[in-house]
Amino acid sequence: MPKVRVAILGCGGMAGAHARRYKENSDVEIVALSDVSEGPIQKFIERHLADYEPKPKVYTDAARMYAEAKPDAVSIVTPHTLHFEHGMQALEAGAHVLMEKPMVTESAQAHELAKKVKETGKIFTIGYNTPCTPEFRYLRQIVRNKELGKLETVTGWLTQDWKRGTTGTWRQDPKLSGGGQMYDSGAHLFNSLVWTVEQPIAEVLAFVDNLGTPVDINGTANVKFADGTLATITIVGNCPASSAGMYLSFENGRVEIDGWSGSWIKVWKGRDQVKYPPIEGSAQAPMDNFIDAILGRAEPQTSPVNGIQQSELMDAIYESARTGQVARPQARR
Repeated sequence: MPKVRVAILGCGGMAGAHARRYKENSDVEIVALSDVSEGPIQKFIERHLADYEPKPKVYTDAARMYAEAKPDAVSIVTPHTLHFEHGMQALEAGAHVLMEKPMVTESAQAHELAKKVKETGKIFTIGYNTPCTPEFRYLRQIVRNKELGKLETVTGWLTQDWKRGTTGTWRQDPKLSGGGQMYDSGAHLFNSLVWTVEQPIAEVLAFVDNLGTPVDINGTANVKFADGTLATITIVGNCPASSAGMYLSFENGRVEIDGWSGSWIKVWKGRDQVKYPPIEGSAQAPMDNFIDAILGRAEPQTSPVNGIQQSELMDAIYESARTGQVARPQARR
């Protein structure tokens, strides 16, 4: 079987995880790397692909990379506000796309990108951790099948030393990041929420604290979904003790789960904890699911629908934080 020819657009820190997964995948050949200048690309090769042969071709122009290297697929690992432009370019060039989170930073762009994906018929996934875990797939089945009755509330939190770790980088430049910790690491928790609940967002009331920076560092969001499910999410970017979790309460039980990576889950049916939840399968990296989906061996665990849901939520969060009022995503359509 021919290998999937993959390019990586953007050679910053997170791109290293993509390179490592692709390097270890026997179905993949990394054919090209692209960034704004050659220096960062060469350093990237030294750090992550020093023993990789043949070496990927180096490009400082993405359009030229698509024209010459002709990759089957691309990982886009660029600053958030560039995702829309880079995603459209890749799809128009005929490449399957794995977009690092968040998909885009405006819901209008999310809808337009989803239309382009449908038009091209290409695989398009987003680099979220939890949908690629059997724990979250099991949780979503509980919600869908109402095995514990109706889902009524979700409480989630994420803490991270994000403020100090991103000082002086593009992540604290709103022109490139689109927002702060809520749009960066917080994207994982917000996607875990909307991916699991699978309902339109009705209302959002949010507060943020920039702690003297240009972007949000700490924030809270109260969310009401169309089916009445209520959620409260706290995202913290100024705490040295990193953690993340979600509690979901149902009519007839509750679930606790790792909202960042889906590495653990606890289930209660009624008052009793389920000792061995019937969870099947194993976790995949988003890069592995992307390749398996291209090869027809697996369903993509994320899609532009997830990007639309999260973008609409984030637009509402920032609107509410700015105005001090409840924001209603459906009313803006």
